[in-house]
Amino acid sequence: MGLNCMTSQNWAEFRDQFDTIERHTQWGLDLVDKYVKFVKERTEIEQAYAKQLRNLVKKHLPKRTSREDPESKFCQYQAFLQVVRELNDFAGQREVVAENLLTRICVELAKYSQELKQERKSHLQEGRRAQQQLENSFKQLENSKRKFERDCREAEKAVLTAEKLDQDINATKADVEKAKQQANLRSHMAEESKNEYASCLQKFNHNQSQFYFLEMPQIFSKLQEMDELRVQRLKEGYSVFSETEQQVVPIIGKCLEGMKAAADLVDEKHDSQMLIDLHKSGFERPADLEFEDFSQPMNRTSSDSSLGTPRGTLDSRLDPRLLGRNKTKRWPFSRKNKNPDSPGRCPAEIVLCH
Repeated sequence: MGLNCMTSQNWAEFRDQFDTIERHTQWGLDLVDKYVKFVKERTEIEQAYAKQLRNLVKKHLPKRTSREDPESKFCQYQAFLQVVRELNDFAGQREVVAENLLTRICVELAKYSQELKQERKSHLQEGRRAQQQLENSFKQLENSKRKFERDCREAEKAVLTAEKLDQDINATKADVEKAKQQANLRSHMAEESKNEYASCLQKFNHNQSQFYFLEMPQIFSKLQEMDELRVQRLKEGYSVFSETEQQVVPIIGKCLEGMKAAADLVDEKHDSQMLIDLHKSGFERPADLEFEDFSQPMNRTSSDSSLGTPRGTLDSRLDPRLLGRNKTKRWPFSRKNKNPDSPGRCPAEIVLCH
């Protein structure tokens, strides 16, 4: 949103608003210092953010080489590493932002603020000297005015006294002459005081005219020029704040594009085939287990007993070639061969017992 600013007027029109100008220029300096502090805190945040990102990247980057790590052959893991590397570049750009903000705003504006304070101090001292000179001229005028007033009263009193003695028949001639001399002296002093008062008045009016129409307007113009330059520098500082971020946007965009490209390279079928290629052993599926007959000794014993079991009944049902023992087969998921001589472990024997 834009800011609607009024057309700047000449501060010389203030004339008697010295205190107002002093307060405003001080406020302007405080605003510069406040903005410098704001940017410095933003810089510290950027530095801390970049440092945390760097630590995160360091934590997740593999310490082994890709040749030593079989997991690196999977595209999903390669994409993860690429995302981490792009994040490392992203952290670098945050460091660039922090550095540019620090050098282009904090350092430069802080230095400019110190120079501005000295310039402002010089202009204000010049204004105070002009004020002091005008005040001194006014005090001199007041003193001459009071002296003229006092001398006029004394002269009038002396004249009245001389006239009174001149009309007094009891007054001596010497007293009358003395009173007349005193009246003349007082009148002369009053006339000198009058001239002095007129001179001081003329001087004060000149000084006052110089103060309000020449000296203070010049000082206010200097302060206005100084303050407007301050505003311009502050404006540039505001622009740098955004420009610094905009300068890294293309590189940050490339980092994000790199992350997206890494994600697009992930192929679940490729990783499935890679698992097969890495762990394929060439092991063939085992053949069916053969029946192991443990009842042959029992059949020979029972043929001589009273059970009357026909000889060869079981032998006629089982092929002797299937009764061989196979001790070389191994289950693919078992750690040890099962003991074929262990009783109660043969499913075929359990069936026969029933």
